[in-house]
Amino acid sequence: MSQFTKPEPARLTRRAAMAGLAAAVFAAPATAAADHPAVAYMRKVAKDMLNAHRQGTVASFKRAILRHADVRSIGDYSLGQYKAKLGAGQKEAYYAGTATFMARYFADQSREYVIAKYEIGEASADDGKDVNVQSKVYLMNGQSYTVMWRLVPRKGGYKVADAKIMGFSLIYLQRGIFTSFLSKRNGDVAQLVAALNR
Repeated sequence: MSQFTKPEPARLTRRAAMAGLAAAVFAAPATAAADHPAVAYMRKVAKDMLNAHRQGTVASFKRAILRHADVRSIGDYSLGQYKAKLGAGQKEAYYAGTATFMARYFADQSREYVIAKYEIGEASADDGKDVNVQSKVYLMNGQSYTVMWRLVPRKGGYKVADAKIMGFSLIYLQRGIFTSFLSKRNGDVAQLVAALNR
């Protein structure tokens, strides 16, 4: 989205990291690693994201994101110090816009990355509540990315709360984009909501 300024890390840019993350979720898993329920859930995530990738539309990605991502917690975190400025009447539009923002990015970046194969590793408990699932994606150009997914328990199952590729956190990078936008507009969340829903 042109309204957002995106500061670049020194070597691996945010665009490359996010695109690698996007590429990771587009591939169906090549191996079944374990029987942990979080691993089984990640197979569902991969399948839905692969279907979205094949359609290549923002709408298809948004459906998968709304199904599997913990959009509210991601959206709250992405506001950073401006979270308290999000009014009750703005929340639904903001969360919908947050999902749209992610879907637009994934739809845009997915066109540049061709998958060779994708592997899901084992699940491990984070703090007794969250679960991390490690995975690796192999691109046709010979590159590979290790992706660590953080899942949180929600309604008897899981939701994706974050993903890290080469140390870059999806929600941390998104928070940088959102808070940078807001800092240039005196923290006016209404402008952010409007931009996300254009």
